[in-house]
Amino acid sequence: MRVETFTVGSFQENSYLVIDDRRQRAVMVDPGGDGDRLVNAIDRSAAKLDAIWITHAHVDHVGGIAAIKRRWDVPIFLHPLDYRLYEAAVRQAEVYGIPFEEPPLPDKEFVDGGHLEIGEVKMEVMHAPGHSPGHVVIHGGGIALVGDCLFAGSIGRTDLPFSNPADLTASLQKIAALPPETVVYSGHGPATTIGEERLSNPFLNGTARIVGR
Repeated sequence: MRVETFTVGSFQENSYLVIDDRRQRAVMVDPGGDGDRLVNAIDRSAAKLDAIWITHAHVDHVGGIAAIKRRWDVPIFLHPLDYRLYEAAVRQAEVYGIPFEEPPLPDKEFVDGGHLEIGEVKMEVMHAPGHSPGHVVIHGGGIALVGDCLFAGSIGRTDLPFSNPADLTASLQKIAALPPETVVYSGHGPATTIGEERLSNPFLNGTARIVGR
């Protein structure tokens, strides 16, 4: 399996094209902006796009969906607890003063423990609330797509509307239980591994805790 990273938009968000080279199938994860650039990247990959997966519905993770959906009529997956954030994305963009094209409504719902496929690669959905109510982590094939739950050396914000520090604390414990060799692809910043974060991330190694609002 191959993961191509595209850092897009005003918030420098990481969008991921995850490809099973053997079967030439792909999914786009968190297309946050620069939709035409992401469309071109999918074209260049020569893989067949099967779906758009959204780890959570903050504005910086959904701004490129409309352009991709226009080109390929593939399902958009989102956890239902993030629908209200998804529907408010236009207002989020107006608050931040950034260009934004309203995305189509989701077609499919993520379910905790649900199974997904990219070609021959099997992956699993983990509901991981805290940064947002419907945040999910998608893991399998040696990788974890963690959105804004976990970053290299840090974690996602819990001071945003609908975020919850206690929920994120519990979600991080579940994420930390993944195999140490798992490569972590976050919504912002460089890739890391579960093992590295267990050792060096203060929110995973016990030297810091998430403080409530």
